[in-house]
Amino acid sequence: MEKLKEQAGIHAAGYVQNGMVVGLGTGSTAYYFVEELGRRVQEEGLEIVGVTTSHRTADQARGLGIPLKSIDEVDQVDVTVDGADEVDPDLNGIKGGGGALLMEKVVALPTKEYIWVVDESKLVKRLGAFPLPVEVVQYGAQQVFRRFERAGYKPSFRMDGDQYFKTDMQNYIIDLQLEEIPDPLALAQELDLMVGVVEHGLFNQMVQRVIVAGQAGIKELNAE
Repeated sequence: MEKLKEQAGIHAAGYVQNGMVVGLGTGSTAYYFVEELGRRVQEEGLEIVGVTTSHRTADQARGLGIPLKSIDEVDQVDVTVDGADEVDPDLNGIKGGGGALLMEKVVALPTKEYIWVVDESKLVKRLGAFPLPVEVVQYGAQQVFRRFERAGYKPSFRMDGDQYFKTDMQNYIIDLQLEEIPDPLALAQELDLMVGVVEHGLFNQMVQRVIVAGQAGIKELNAE
């Protein structure tokens, strides 16, 4: 599986050209994309500016010599490459398994070409088997949790040892065990309107291209 992730990440790096502002995703597949960009910077003299989606990716990029700017220092991002935890046939997805969903979505919005890199196991007929991450502010987090319980969403706080997991923005994550999501757009709207919710892991109608690595090779899925 790791080899497939590496193939997808390296393939995605081919979309990056000199002079671009590049969104650097977070996660096990995006890791290989960033590694390949670092190789090109060092060996080919590729000139880019990276915008990162997590502290973890920022540390990786700095170690590879990739120049960085914050999202507020750029007007737009030419291309962002990131992973996804699930992708449905309409190219809606669940992200946030690594806890970086808020920063990932902030970087995705001003991106001209948004690309996901996944292995074929991430393609599903319907979203929801992967727990849906919801990032919530610390104040009142238990109130949000109880609202999810009443809605039947089977919530659980993400943990880091015996403490609540904290995102890079110092928020908590509540994972919803939904099993399947019949209408991702409706659920996203519901979560968007909920007080205390900062962001959620439904990335609907956002991605332009999904690079899928499988046993038969690399294929690309393109949004209509």
